[in-house]
Amino acid sequence: MSVSMEHLQLSLVEKVENAFQNQTPLAIKAGGSKRFYGRAVEGESLSLSSYRGIINYEPSELVITARAGTPLLEIEKVLAEQGQMLAFEPPSFSPDATLGGTIACGLSGPRRPYSGAVRDYVLGATIINGRGELLKFGGQVMKNVAGYDVSRLMTGAQGTLGVLLDISLMVVPKPAYEETLSLTADHAHMQQLLSELGRQPMPVSATALIDNQLHIRLSGAASGVLAAKQRIGGESLTDADLFWHQLNEHRHPFFTCSDPLWRVSLPPAAPAIPSHLLTNVLVEWGGAARWGFSVSSGKELREWVMEQGGHVTCFRNPNDISEVFNPLTPALFKLSQRLKHSFDPHQILNPGRLYDGI
Repeated sequence: MSVSMEHLQLSLVEKVENAFQNQTPLAIKAGGSKRFYGRAVEGESLSLSSYRGIINYEPSELVITARAGTPLLEIEKVLAEQGQMLAFEPPSFSPDATLGGTIACGLSGPRRPYSGAVRDYVLGATIINGRGELLKFGGQVMKNVAGYDVSRLMTGAQGTLGVLLDISLMVVPKPAYEETLSLTADHAHMQQLLSELGRQPMPVSATALIDNQLHIRLSGAASGVLAAKQRIGGESLTDADLFWHQLNEHRHPFFTCSDPLWRVSLPPAAPAIPSHLLTNVLVEWGGAARWGFSVSSGKELREWVMEQGGHVTCFRNPNDISEVFNPLTPALFKLSQRLKHSFDPHQILNPGRLYDGI
């Protein structure tokens, strides 16, 4: 670690330690690309935007370690030069997106159901807990451990359990060949077709149903992709890379509506969401992720989704909606509070970002 980065790390530790002693709430920030996601946090700013840089990258070992403030674009560029990528295909929503924010928010892109989620690729992390203690968990290899896998626990915690400093990730080779097919289909036809494909060795890496048009991305060896294309049918989508990029970054025309955007997670076989609950639904992940707009509080939507075994997030523009994330059961809320207290006893780290009281 360079002298300047070491000094900055010590400075961050000192700030958190002082905040712990004074019980001062901290609002953790870096690129600010996902500040819309979650509940608002009020507190003294703790910026990690200057704590940046790739610490170690071993292409042959498929591992990269970087500081939390490192721009996501910089990491993706370095990986692409070696023919590699982040398997979970994270959205950035801004050129200012950082690695720390990406891991803290735990968001995955279209490849998620076929390659795995963010936490599946986190190997280790160095954090500052709510007491101002510098802690290191995991490493740079995949292995079985007893107890909490704390580095992965930080994924999706949005800084409520610790300040992410250094993060080690497993990376993967980029597919040798990709092609996207487009077919006319409604929700029921999509479910039937994808269920059939799921029982076969098909190289599917993404799906999206928009306005009765089903898009299926195939990734892998050219021979396998072309063979799958022959069996599935449909038309090849031109500018496929642009389509998936716009979808992942919410730049597709679907996302231009200014009403609150809801993200619904459901079992893939669940029925289509009733139109009076969400309008103009976009379906991803083979039916497991669904996006739509509604100006209501979401109470009726949450009740319907829970009956189907899923959960709901008001992803963007929550307005006066009381709960951004799906309410926890009393038992889970109590467990989350205990976990929060273990890492952050005075609740100074992004307090209330996920839920009131956590």
